[in-house]
Amino acid sequence: MSDLAALEAQVRDDLAKTSHPSAPWLEPKVGADGKPALDVLIVGGGQSGLATAFGLMRSQVTNILIIDKADEGKEGPWLSYARMHTLRSPKDFTGPDLDVPSLTYQSWHEARFGKEDWQKLDQIPRELWAEYLLWFRRAVGLTVRNGCELLEIVPASGGLLAAMVANDGATEVLYARKIVLATGQEAMGNWTIPEPLRHLPPTRVVRASDDIDFGALAGRTVVVIGAGATAFDNAAMALEAGAAEVHLLCRRAEIQVIQPYRWLTFRGFLRHFCDLDDAWRWRFMRAILELREGFPQATYDRCARFSNFHLHEGSPIEAAHETGEQIELRTPRGVLRAHFVISGAGTEIDFAERRELKNFAGNIATWSDRYQPPQDEQSPRLGRYPYLADDYALNELVAGVTPWIGNIHVFAFASTMSFGPSGSSVNAMTTAIPKLVHGLTRGLFRADVERHWKSFEAYDVAQAVIPRQNRAEER
Repeated sequence: MSDLAALEAQVRDDLAKTSHPSAPWLEPKVGADGKPALDVLIVGGGQSGLATAFGLMRSQVTNILIIDKADEGKEGPWLSYARMHTLRSPKDFTGPDLDVPSLTYQSWHEARFGKEDWQKLDQIPRELWAEYLLWFRRAVGLTVRNGCELLEIVPASGGLLAAMVANDGATEVLYARKIVLATGQEAMGNWTIPEPLRHLPPTRVVRASDDIDFGALAGRTVVVIGAGATAFDNAAMALEAGAAEVHLLCRRAEIQVIQPYRWLTFRGFLRHFCDLDDAWRWRFMRAILELREGFPQATYDRCARFSNFHLHEGSPIEAAHETGEQIELRTPRGVLRAHFVISGAGTEIDFAERRELKNFAGNIATWSDRYQPPQDEQSPRLGRYPYLADDYALNELVAGVTPWIGNIHVFAFASTMSFGPSGSSVNAMTTAIPKLVHGLTRGLFRADVERHWKSFEAYDVAQAVIPRQNRAEER
């Protein structure tokens, strides 16, 4: 038996030994199509979607489905727009394993390459992380319907949700009691391009999440907007592809080198941040998200080793226009000319960007609807984040207009203001997934409480047999 096969046998044994209580407790509802509806539909087959499904299965919620618009193995950013060499998290951070040792990345890596290789490993290559996630989903028995995209969510009879999806060129309606949006960075918005650049054609300006032909940038001058790790990764790709010059424009007077996510990686914060009142949650996350994420030394060095790399601090884009084959960019520090611009300015929350939210986008409560911070803590950008319930569910802006959105749960970057690092963060999975699963199972149980009561009343299984004398003999 190979080491990997032995590990998979260990996984099965570990899960069997820790499956209590294993009694089934859910009964399928019937959808409008006459078929059993899903208990939970999970949108997104990346690390968050897989971990959510695993957590639900461990709670005996097995009538679930994961869908992802990407091909198998291409879920999440790892083999598409993630352009770093390795994960930025330390290699010993655990993720979707949910504290099952045999399911950790370390266990998989040691079975695949040996313990000595693990000891020598500095950080996890992103391609290996993607391979590990594929192994993980097979090892725990999860099924992902790939090439399946969510188009629309509407309410259905019987308290169900109807999700219209596109799959293999056809549309289909999936009925579910609950839907989890585990769609990463762009779950409730999209990657952004700074306003002064939005009038320029996509042949000249792209987002870091786009499919970029870096080979075509050889010999060209490239500008990258932003100063986080993603911006540096894209700058490095252009440099490595032979760009003549790469200019990275940082809005701040001094580039951010502190990584606040390292400070907050302790169980107290990760587990109980969401229990704080709104004032403290806003104060913490505003400070953290306004700082933005720092970047590791290796990320900077990957660019700095090129003499044709130029970092411009205090250089937000003020205006831009085309001049022949180039774009002229005006900043407070002067004018730059480039052939191509990559926006690594991150994501913005904008419900209107997501067609699956169109039927209820106007009634999603945001942080600005529910909390007014002190004047010195104002942030319209962060005020657009959804104000989530304690089970990651959407809240209504006007109660009673779309009550069914309380069964739509957001486990993505958009959860950050309400829960801190959670839906798109490896380091928070061990605390965030159990909280989400607890909320989902609580909702399912409460909705079925009358059925459970009737089941209890009808329960008549004797635990022991007591012999009785014949009453006639007694007399």
